[in-house]
Amino acid sequence: MRHRTDLNQPDIITALKRIGATVYVIGRPVDLLVGYRSHNYLLECKNLGGRNKKTPAQEDFFRDWKGQVRICHSAEEAIKLVTEAYKSEEVR
Repeated sequence: MRHRTDLNQPDIITALKRIGATVYVIGRPVDLLVGYRSHNYLLECKNLGGRNKKTPAQEDFFRDWKGQVRICHSAEEAIKLVTEAYKSEEVR
């Protein structure tokens, strides 16, 4: 099965790197592995106007994964997800 890249993924990667995150494109089960301020994030990129559905494998992964995993639709949303998650972790 071929992995299709969402059109917004390059913008999301660029924005995350701009704030100092490390970004690896892993493709499966989700698009990105992001490291930010010693925390790891799994992000799935989806286009707002696109197909915007999880694959059956992704549905299984989101249901079964015991850690965090998020869907983002834009560069701004991706930045918000990692920076706010980082802040909430810092408070504990």
